[in-house]
Amino acid sequence: MKKIITISRQFGAGGGEIGRKLSDALGIEYYDKDMVMRTALMDPKLDPAMVNRWENKASSKMSMFYGLFDTYTKPMDVQIFEAQKKAIFNMADKESCIILGRNANYLLKNYDHVLRVYVYASENWRVNRMCGLMPDVSKDEIAAKTKKIDGARRKNCQNYTGHTLGDPDGYDLCINTEKIGIDLAVQLILETLKAREA
Repeated sequence: MKKIITISRQFGAGGGEIGRKLSDALGIEYYDKDMVMRTALMDPKLDPAMVNRWENKASSKMSMFYGLFDTYTKPMDVQIFEAQKKAIFNMADKESCIILGRNANYLLKNYDHVLRVYVYASENWRVNRMCGLMPDVSKDEIAAKTKKIDGARRKNCQNYTGHTLGDPDGYDLCINTEKIGIDLAVQLILETLKAREA
């Protein structure tokens, strides 16, 4: 049976690490930055550097609004979002995989074989975790980056899906990594997959 796992996450909560460990355990592809290249390939007018720049900013509602009414002069952020959406649907139709972020949980909500996971933790725990992973960066810098990235992800989710990042209605499984840790989170996801297939 095909398996698609989408992982939405707060910055520093360990979503990427969980995705990589699940990929190893299940023997299926894990897509994060690979999505940049796949997205660019969906539209000949886009290039990976352009897509990467877009992914690192929150686009405005106004540009999305205008893009809905003029398919020939769509703002670039709308073109990239639509190309990325095609790439996500293409992967979900063809293979088992793990997709990190990119609102895949909402895009694939009607797919029966998708497990939508949200990974979160307290801000203090996430900042301390990232300090351990980036010892050359000051705690203040990491705290500021955490707030900035969390805010950008929330805005991106709201702008493109109309939903709130972290709202339990958008997920099948919400995991607090501060309370159960990364490895147990991986095991919980694997056990959930087994139970759904039984």
